[in-house]
Amino acid sequence: MPELPEVEVVRRGVERWVVGRRIESVQVLDPRSVRRHEAGPVAFAHELEGAVVADAVRRGKFLWLPLTGPDGDAPQEALLVHLGMSGQLLVKDAGLPAEKHLKVRLGLSERPGTPAELRFVDQRIFGGMVLDRLVPTDDGAPGGRSVTGLPAVPARAAHIARDPLDPAFDAGLLHDRLRRRRTGLKRALLDQALVSGIGNIYADEALWQARLHWARPTDTLRRPETHRVLEAVRAVMERALAAGGTSFDSLYVNVNGESGYFARDLNAYGRSGRPCSRCAEEGRAALIVREQFMNRSSYRCPVCQRAPRNARF
Repeated sequence: MPELPEVEVVRRGVERWVVGRRIESVQVLDPRSVRRHEAGPVAFAHELEGAVVADAVRRGKFLWLPLTGPDGDAPQEALLVHLGMSGQLLVKDAGLPAEKHLKVRLGLSERPGTPAELRFVDQRIFGGMVLDRLVPTDDGAPGGRSVTGLPAVPARAAHIARDPLDPAFDAGLLHDRLRRRRTGLKRALLDQALVSGIGNIYADEALWQARLHWARPTDTLRRPETHRVLEAVRAVMERALAAGGTSFDSLYVNVNGESGYFARDLNAYGRSGRPCSRCAEEGRAALIVREQFMNRSSYRCPVCQRAPRNARF
């Protein structure tokens, strides 16, 4: 499933190619992709036509496009997009053939040298689009990275915590919340209501960089350790952004249909049986191990990420 860097790469593409343009037409090819819009696909298309995309905003893995009407009033609603496991937002010329799993096609107002359509493609149909009202954030700060800094989020995303790349992210608050929990560190990092945007790949990479085991009890974390984990998360995600995200197959692409290349730079995730690069540099022999974690896999170095005696699995 796309994590924060992959969604941010898509957001930047939408910001570049779509923000400021009017939605001239809406074609719903598969009603399942707008199933969360309670009024149905016909109403979804009718409500969306004529709106202007005012911004492209992200919080964690959630992406939304605040919309203004023809009169240019402040946005009251947004087109909320969730990519699920295989969703793609693509900008395409109108004359190009439809993708095999094309679900929703948005025709955009003309802009010279710019593709005329925004397409939502989704093979597995876990993602989707929905029009949602915007509600104020708890502190009036921007809901995520955006152009205008609109102080609102879609109601369906209001429960999502801020992510580590959000300028308004509060590291001290996260530390206090971690200390009040009695759980393992990786389990807490994957809790989107606690800190958003971190998935299995980047949790493993950040914990490897921070030299911490995924089962470290959160109530034993010292403040410098929390900051070390956060700095590792930010560093890993910034590197992933620079590489265009992580692609293991053709399902994750940016708005131009290009894959990301951060998979080439992973230090822990998916490297079971391979040498730990840090231990090798420090003159130690250690192989990355794969362990079961919440019906998925977790990867670590058994030498520089030793299991704590009071591990919480």
